[in-house]
Amino acid sequence: MVEQVIGIVFPVFAIVLVGYVYGRWYRPDLGAVNRINIDVFVPALIFAVLAGKPIDLADYQWLLLGGAFVVLLSGVLVWPLVRLLGWQSKTFIPPVMFTNSGNMGLPLVLFAFGEHALPAAVLLFIVENTLHFTVGMKMMDRSSSMRQIFRMPMLLATVAGIAVSVFEVTVPDAIYRPIDMIGQIAIPFMLFALGVRLVSVELRDWKIGMVSAIATPATGLLLAAIYLMWIELPPEQVSLLILFGALPPAVLNFMVAEKYQQEPSTVASIVMLGNLGSVVVIPSVLYFILPH
Repeated sequence: MVEQVIGIVFPVFAIVLVGYVYGRWYRPDLGAVNRINIDVFVPALIFAVLAGKPIDLADYQWLLLGGAFVVLLSGVLVWPLVRLLGWQSKTFIPPVMFTNSGNMGLPLVLFAFGEHALPAAVLLFIVENTLHFTVGMKMMDRSSSMRQIFRMPMLLATVAGIAVSVFEVTVPDAIYRPIDMIGQIAIPFMLFALGVRLVSVELRDWKIGMVSAIATPATGLLLAAIYLMWIELPPEQVSLLILFGALPPAVLNFMVAEKYQQEPSTVASIVMLGNLGSVVVIPSVLYFILPH
């Protein structure tokens, strides 16, 4: 069982490490390439996964509701802690709510459960990302426009992929295969880019980072457990929701903090220590949820 867990997490953290070492050595500017990943590679992955075979969204509705429950209620749970410690809520709460369901969640699901589980993981990623670009942006700036979500390539790819799947439209192989090939770039690149991005993170605010590294998976796992007490899901979806709850803060939180000048160095420490903590948290959770 231990070997199985190592076999799942090692490729994920190994690619992150390669990105980190490369970033330390060459200090590349991945801004443009990251934009391509968000606008092209990830949408292609979403479309290919959703359009690759018929998907009944009713099979995932309670899982997706559970994902939204975990994301939104995490902020509510840590709010009293933020008030008690006197920290700024815009700094601490978003990283706890919005986790690495893309960079880390998708590869982990792929390695742990196989390609057949990717549609569920992609849909959870879409739920988390949509909430980040709507609720998350409103948390940072109340004047933020919600219309930007409708211009996101990922959302357009989601709508197109679901439409193709639901209506069982046959996409010609000559069109589907190149989209699928482009989409396959997304997962390894997200891990590599995560490693590069972590190079620029400093551990200046290590105390708040340590608290977040504990609070993020703790609240996520607690809320997943509460939800599963009330809602019965298929066994694999139970595992997916638990893994979703255990993920560390998303690197996107750091970029958003930079954009709004919301203590970006502190958020960077939260992201860094949260992802370092996942080296312990994720294998432990996988050991618990995988069949023995």
